[in-house]
Amino acid sequence: MRPISELPRAEAEGLDGLLFDLDDTVLDRGQLSEAAYAALFRLRECGLRLIAVTGRPAAWGEVLARQWPIDAAVTENGAVAFTRSDGVMTRHDAAPEGERQRRRALLAQVVASIAEDHPEVHAADDVGGRISDFAFDIAEHHRVAPEVVRAVSALAHEHGARTHSSSVHLHITFDADDKATGVVRLINMLWGTDPTLARFRHAFIGDSENDGSCFAAFRTSIAVQNFSGRPTVGPRYLTRAARGQGFAEAAARLVALRGK
Repeated sequence: MRPISELPRAEAEGLDGLLFDLDDTVLDRGQLSEAAYAALFRLRECGLRLIAVTGRPAAWGEVLARQWPIDAAVTENGAVAFTRSDGVMTRHDAAPEGERQRRRALLAQVVASIAEDHPEVHAADDVGGRISDFAFDIAEHHRVAPEVVRAVSALAHEHGARTHSSSVHLHITFDADDKATGVVRLINMLWGTDPTLARFRHAFIGDSENDGSCFAAFRTSIAVQNFSGRPTVGPRYLTRAARGQGFAEAAARLVALRGK
């Protein structure tokens, strides 16, 4: 990884937008700092589209799309997105309602099996706002040993489910999306951008293993200093500061290079 200070001007000027993770990237252990929030306004002022791309629930995404200076929020690791136009919120779910209900029923069975075999794991405190997945708290309020996380993941896989691990949660789902496929689909729908071109015209900043699909998909990929995990393809650039301060550092570099 190269320091963010080495990001070239031409690369920054060629961007249409910035995609960003929430937990431990923009948020500092769940809290939004003034520096990170202000950075969003500066990024918009320099002409960048802004899309939150998170494992957090759909309910969070609706609030973010309503209140933050962003163009959209992609939630639940790519499955459900929200946009706002003329004050009207629109939810984008790739699964038709009947299929969504079928997957939710299957998910409930898997979660019940996990709870029976692993009573030591706890549901995340945001599961009530989720549509496509179920999240177990592995590092937010409850610390779960890595071997237990692996065992829970293996059990979910035995039931045909997929898993994503973030810095705070283990997600169980029957959706095929990841963060990259979900946000690229949304970019194409909103602006008609060819999926291949979108990967060169948008930067991504994140911190953990469930950001791996975006680190691999987008040419301009950035990690904050607290980056963890072993994604197949790592980020190209790294900030000196961690979490929200790192996000603000990356934003300042992009704004300065774009000169607007």
